[in-house]
Parts: sequence; C-alpha cells; structure tokens
Amino acid sequence: MYEDFYKLSGRPFLISPDYRFYFDARPHKKALAYLTYAIDQGEGFVVITGDIGTGKTTLIDYILSTFVGRNLVAAKVVSTQLDADNMLRAVAEKFNVSQEGADKATVLKRIENFLADNHRMAKPVILFIDEAQNLSRAALEELRMLSNFQLGNRPLLQTYLVGQPEFRNTLASKDMEQLRQRVITSCHLGPLDAEETQAYIEYRLKRVEWLDDPIFTEEAFQLIYEVSGGVPRRINIFCDRLLLTGFIERTHEIDADLIHEVLSGMSEEGLVPAIAS
Repeated sequence: MYEDFYKLSGRPFLISPDYRFYFDARPHKKALAYLTYAIDQGEGFVVITGDIGTGKTTLIDYILSTFVGRNLVAAKVVSTQLDADNMLRAVAEKFNVSQEGADKATVLKRIENFLADNHRMAKPVILFIDEAQNLSRAALEELRMLSNFQLGNRPLLQTYLVGQPEFRNTLASKDMEQLRQRVITSCHLGPLDAEETQAYIEYRLKRVEWLDDPIFTEEAFQLIYEVSGGVPRRINIFCDRLLLTGFIERTHEIDADLIHEVLSGMSEEGLVPAIAS
C-alpha cells in the first residue's frame, strides 16, 4: 500500500524482529561490546535484560548473523514455560543431537559428547535462551548443570540468558546462588533518547530506499519520541500507522497535525496504552 505511494522498497516499521534492521544505538552498542567480550572469554553465563520491545531478540539474531562463517556453533532456544526435561531436549534439538529412544540421562550424555567433539575441533559452542523470564528454576538448574561440562579444565558451553527485567529477580533469589556465581557479565537494554529515536527512524527508512518522501518535520520526530518513550517496538507501531495514514490522505509530510490525528484514532481503538503507557 503505502510502499508504492512513497516509492519504498518495503515496509520499514515491521513489528516482528528482523536483524537486517539492527540499529547500533547507545544501549545496543554497549550490550554488543559486553557480548563480544563474553564470547572472547568463552565461559559462564551472560545475562541480557530489557523491557518488552527494546530490541533484545533483534540483538540476539544480529549476533547470530555475525557468526556465519566463523568457526563456532551457536543456537537459540525460545523459552515458553519449559520444564527441566523439555529444556534439555530443546537444547539437544537445536544442536541436532539425536534423542531417538533416549531417556534424560542418555540425552545429557549425548549433549556432553557433542560439546566435547566441538571442543576438540576448537569450535566454541554458544547457546542463547530467549524469554528467559519464563524459565522455571528447575530448567535454570539444568542449564547450570550443562555449564559443568569441561574438558581439560575448559568449559564446553557458554550460555546467554535473555529476558525481561523480572528475570533479574529470579536470579537474585537465594536458590540461584550457584548460577549467579557463573555470570561473567550482564547488561540491560534501555529505551532510546530523543536524538537516537530520530536516527532510528531515519535508519529504518533508509533501509527501504527512502528518499525523503515522506518528509518528517523536527516537531514530528520529537512527538514520536514522546509518544513511544523511545522503545523501538512502540516507534515501529506508531510510525507504521503514520505512513499508512499519510498514504490514505495523500500527504508527503509527517507533521504534528498528522501525529495528533493518528494518536486520536489509536486512542479510540484502545491502542494508545500499548504505545504510550
């Protein structure tokens, strides 16, 4: 629809995570530096937290994309209330470790053999757990047990736990002491500031061959920041609606009037709390 009107090669503000639109803003740049350091260490747990929509999954997928062609093995498990046994089997599946006819102990042994084989080939193995706030304590304990596997005093697996801020409350509990001691670094993804919000919007537009059509006024950028709070997913939702409304009204300028119109419409639809709360 609006892509043709504005001569864009695609929709710039899709809600679903897409590492091709990864934007190296201040919070993400810091997180990426921490992650690069952790990868070089090759051991322990790394914790990444952030509110909904701050770009955690996009960051993970971007990192995974940079691993292509490198001499390492990496996989991602998305946690959806996995219990201990299912967590173990999910890890095995992601690393293509056979589970056929295997009980839990056998699966565990096969994972250990897989890790050891890669270690002998000098291939680090990295596991990303997304939505870690959904993990049960038993599942976290399984992950800790996997981190016990060593060969020649070298850990065979490094795990990244990525989740919403409440995951830190889980880690802070008394029964998580052993896992906490294995966390080598942690970082938190916060929202973008006003300047970064404008740069983020322009970056995504340029990814779809934007040639200043539509043009955004300075006031528009500031209002988008205020409406979204600098949260990337909220920015995407609101900007997508702005472009759709601009197309419907055949306008080539995104200004304060259009923003207030869209905000009013989304309020009537009950969508504003999801954007500006």
